[in-house]
Amino acid sequence: MGKSPKRRKYKDNPYTLNCLEEKNIYIVSFKDIKGIFHNVEVSKEIYMSFNSFELQDLRELNEYDRHIEHSEIFENNLTERAIDKPMLVDEIVENQIINEELKKAIQNLPEIQRNRLKKYYFDNMSYEEIAKEERCTKRAVKFSVDIAIEKISKKLKK
Repeated sequence: MGKSPKRRKYKDNPYTLNCLEEKNIYIVSFKDIKGIFHNVEVSKEIYMSFNSFELQDLRELNEYDRHIEHSEIFENNLTERAIDKPMLVDEIVENQIINEELKKAIQNLPEIQRNRLKKYYFDNMSYEEIAKEERCTKRAVKFSVDIAIEKISKKLKK
């Protein structure tokens, strides 16, 4: 029995097409749910429908393959494409130095400014919440935080 041209298929394609065109015999072969192999003779129209389904599957497989990036994978390629790129040692050291200077600058602030700054930036409290907690005005809290930021900026620029 002749087979249709050897084609790659989707892994979940359950059937195989066979034909003897000189005798007009068209067969669809498949395994049922119990794993029993069946050969079913079908009309030419049904055979051609199955054939067109296979060709459509093949077109989709080829389309998928054309759009997949075919490149060699090397460490430098992966590093360039990484979302969270690893930091260089000098960047890590520089960030640590800046963080230490920032901590010192915050520690040197007056206690009220330091507390309000920490609550606003690190505890994510609003000016209103801080003012309510400290029983003062929103304007006083905002002014205090703004002055603290200004002092820290001056120290870090030196």
